Amino acid sequence: MPVVDMGNKVVEEIELDAHVFDGSVKKKTLYQAIVGYRANRRLGLAETKTRGEVSGGGKKPWRQKGTGRARHGSTRSPLWRHGGVVFGPHPRDFGYTMPQQIRNEALRSSLNARIASGDVVLVEKIHILAPKTKEFAKFLDALKLPAASILCVLESVTENIKRSARNIRGLQLADSSSLNAYDVMNTQKIILSRDSLKNLTKRLKHA
Repeated sequence: MPVVDMGNKVVEEIELDAHVFDGSVKKKTLYQAIVGYRANRRLGLAETKTRGEVSGGGKKPWRQKGTGRARHGSTRSPLWRHGGVVFGPHPRDFGYTMPQQIRNEALRSSLNARIASGDVVLVEKIHILAPKTKEFAKFLDALKLPAASILCVLESVTENIKRSARNIRGLQLADSSSLNAYDVMNTQKIILSRDSLKNLTKRLKHA
């Protein structure tokens, strides 16, 4: 895989570790992991009120017998307008945990899929001297990535890089130690630093 500098000049070519980047993509594992990550991001804040939670309705609408109408005990019955809701949604947690082995295998499959499609650019080192947006924008212009969303994976996100990238639309920063399959698949192009590649290889090789 070619390695480029921040000016998009090829400095060398490296061979990826075959134990990690073997080209295999396990779609079922990848699907299971992505569904899990999306479920963990759900807030689950939807809520409706039952008849006991709706204000009012303490007075019986009319007497029990003799009116010719159906008997009712409260105007907050689900049968009435402005009444409570039967079996409506309430705040809940949609998240669940996945085995570490599945998460690692999904990450490995996602990286193999993106490398095979040519969506990964390997950079020797990403170094920003000053926390200025134009510095990072100049770096992206040199790479010539025609994408609306870009994920930049670093060994560690420094303050200069974080501040210089925060105003660029469609750009996301990620740490190689916390990268997951959903982040990899939820973007169009991926910029990978060489140090972050080493960390990912070490992380997935012994997983």
